[in-house]
Amino acid sequence: MSNISPLAYIEEGAQIGENVKIGPFCCVYSDTVIGDGTVLENNVTIFSGARIGKNCHIYPGACVATIPQDLKFKGEYTTVEIGDGTQLHECVTVHRATASKQVTRIGKNCLIMAYCHVAHDCNVGDNVIMSNCVQMAGEVVVDPFAVIGGGTLIHQFTRIGSYCMIQGGTGLTKDVPPYAMVGRTPAKYMGLNIVGLRRRGIPAETIINIQEMFRTLYLSGLNVTHACEKIEQDFPASPERGYLLKFIKESDRGIIPSGIG
Repeated sequence: MSNISPLAYIEEGAQIGENVKIGPFCCVYSDTVIGDGTVLENNVTIFSGARIGKNCHIYPGACVATIPQDLKFKGEYTTVEIGDGTQLHECVTVHRATASKQVTRIGKNCLIMAYCHVAHDCNVGDNVIMSNCVQMAGEVVVDPFAVIGGGTLIHQFTRIGSYCMIQGGTGLTKDVPPYAMVGRTPAKYMGLNIVGLRRRGIPAETIINIQEMFRTLYLSGLNVTHACEKIEQDFPASPERGYLLKFIKESDRGIIPSGIG
């Protein structure tokens, strides 16, 4: 049985799962789904189009599935999906998509800290951590296990690779390759996220291979195209090599430059 405060407003057409807690002064509108075991603290607003998974925790002042701040939006039917186990802290805002992608998505087991903004059509992977006040523009893609420092500003259409560590206060206008440690504004490659890789149980031999690939990419003096060709020639096939090369080749914005040396 769910625990819903008598001071909450639940509109007809909202689907509330089992063992859901909804605190006072929350508003949950029609055409919403709240998964089993999810907690909405006080003053949370869940707008139409929200699909919230199981065992999520949403803190005071958060707003999910607000109309996108995009002039090309013409009222089309779009949604927001929040994966199981994700936390949205105080005053986080997650906007509905436009016709471009039709869904704004945050994956499972993410920690989105206070005052972060996830704009229309973004796709945030599983196990992502966003520290306070990260501001994410439209159609950004964040791959799983990325960590984004507080106050980071992310330009629209930017992609952030898995296992990255972004320094707080960074301004991102180009894509961030996986495994990288990034700082400064505009953002620059500052080294490999070795600590993050170790914490995720990546074997030492794999980390060494990734480090050597990044030396070729950023410290060999080759341009990005020739560096990718050399990586493909000099390093044996592996999931890490394949992911890195595919990421770079698919980058429309180009990858961040080196800040070393």
